[in-house]
Amino acid sequence: MAVSKVRKAATAVTGVAKPWKPESRTALVRRARRINRELAEVYPYAHPELDFENPFQLLVATVLSAQTTDLRVNQTTPALFARYPAPEDLAAADPEKVEEILRPCGFFRAKTRAVIGLSRALVEDFGGEVPGKLEDLVKLPGVGRKTAFVVLGNAFGRPGITVDTHFQRLVRRWKWTEETDPDKIEAAVGALFPKSEWTDLSHHVIWHGRRICHARKPACGACPVAPLCPAYGEGETDPEKAKKLLKYEKGGFPGQRLNPPQAYLDAGGRPAPPLGAA
Repeated sequence: MAVSKVRKAATAVTGVAKPWKPESRTALVRRARRINRELAEVYPYAHPELDFENPFQLLVATVLSAQTTDLRVNQTTPALFARYPAPEDLAAADPEKVEEILRPCGFFRAKTRAVIGLSRALVEDFGGEVPGKLEDLVKLPGVGRKTAFVVLGNAFGRPGITVDTHFQRLVRRWKWTEETDPDKIEAAVGALFPKSEWTDLSHHVIWHGRRICHARKPACGACPVAPLCPAYGEGETDPEKAKKLLKYEKGGFPGQRLNPPQAYLDAGGRPAPPLGAA
């Protein structure tokens, strides 16, 4: 695939941040959509970074991912789903046994209560099936809009914007919105894009936040959308130093999934190691 003009320009950035000029609504929409197109070329294999085989597994894994990494969840859930493969199994589980499995995820007691509680709700209110509607998903214990949209977009193919910490950070750096409330961010960013692009947009932004545009020290000098970014210069602008900040496959390291999609492997991504591996 040919290198885009934006990414060619990114290699020529001087390292000096220029004042960002106010832009019209039309200019903002064009810039936002251009950033997404560029990121789609950089991360054509972007996908949910939680291992799952069905909507129930994705729902539970997403709840478990609070306050921890997707990698740690992926290293923990194989044992959980091997023992409790369906909502009926987890709903009837001994909490102490579940806690022992979930201990590596952190906050394991609260997370045990959450996954057992939502499993019971699935059995009692939805016949043991994960519902495919937002209004039903958010009725489940411990399930908010962010979790619901992860499940809807990736297990049911229904568009949704996942406003996690990476998404919040990047859309404010890019000045797509000044909002800080997740629901308001979701509405503001959603208005910039066709609904059909929302799920993939979420993947692109979150992947970029995890790999290049980090919270503490973004790798500005290695960023493919640097010429489009109002926050350019907040991080390391030297290209060689910035390369050393890259994470996961961009830095030559394993990703977060033990069983990633083939497209990710074909693009040079490496599976994460199982729990306890050296």
